[in-house]
Amino acid sequence: MFDLRAEAQVVAQSSMIAWEKLSGATVLITGVTGLIGSACARVLLERNRADGRDIRVLGLARSAERACEALADYSEEDGLTIIEGDLLGTAIGDSHPDFIIHSACPTASRFFAEHPVETADAIVLGTRRMLELAKTSSAKGFVYVSSMEVYGDGNNAAGLDRLLTEGDVGYVNPTVVRSCYPEGKRMAEQYCAAYASEYGVPATIVRLAQTFGPGIPKNDSRLFALCARRAMAGEDIVLKTTGASTRMYLYTADAVTALLAVLLEGEPGRAYNAANPSTYSSVKGMADMVAALFPEKNVQVRCEIDPSAPYPPEHHLPLDVSALEDLGWQPTKDLPQMYANLIQYLED
Repeated sequence: MFDLRAEAQVVAQSSMIAWEKLSGATVLITGVTGLIGSACARVLLERNRADGRDIRVLGLARSAERACEALADYSEEDGLTIIEGDLLGTAIGDSHPDFIIHSACPTASRFFAEHPVETADAIVLGTRRMLELAKTSSAKGFVYVSSMEVYGDGNNAAGLDRLLTEGDVGYVNPTVVRSCYPEGKRMAEQYCAAYASEYGVPATIVRLAQTFGPGIPKNDSRLFALCARRAMAGEDIVLKTTGASTRMYLYTADAVTALLAVLLEGEPGRAYNAANPSTYSSVKGMADMVAALFPEKNVQVRCEIDPSAPYPPEHHLPLDVSALEDLGWQPTKDLPQMYANLIQYLED
């Protein structure tokens, strides 16, 4: 059985984080039922338990019931308050957060394709609302959880022989329906830069590589989860693309330390790549690695290309993480370790 709380306790002792800046602070986390939001909440609440930092965590969630389930080990005595509502219609009240971790966002490709308007609204309008809250609250820090998908597929589709820095953003076709996600992320990043420039809001951006680990929904439909579940069941892994796209990955706990490092030490208006360079792999290479974890089950990886599948075009995303490393951050889990922990969690 994988212990999410025990992992949070380890992260809560990380020397990469300037914990003293959070003493007595109120931290609003949007999307607190999601993988990233719930992981951030657990770490902050465990830091409270470890040394009495008196951090107040406000968790915004569309379902208070789901939020309480995701954070069942914690209560108001630990510093947790759940606010039920969505990004666009909820009154935050007189909370005046000192810091905001804005992680709320749709994550499923199929949802992007079927609900592009709702996806774009949640990303763009939701981010502007949180930035406005940061402005009126005179927040000390704001970090937006962005995505490697902002890099698009134009200048890197043929493959790169160098790492992508934060300025190497490529082409996205705005008339493709699924572009609601990467284009929305780009506009949200623009709002972060604009609020930092015009209003002095200390808004920062973290562009996460594909992030996963224990804590995902057990029925998660994204490819990394499907690969794990099918291999565990002894079933072949079927890819709907060529699997030629290459990318980096990031363990959930490492994403938390990256977000906290940028929240507390990042330069306003700036974006930071967050990834583990050792994980760089093609999609098929990752699937082959997962299949090899179960040699006794003879799992095969097959490509059955479906042009209508709601996946991004072929892309190659070797991210340069030196800006984040300059803040003292380092990843801790490689791809085999990420899958080992994920599989242990899924077996529970």
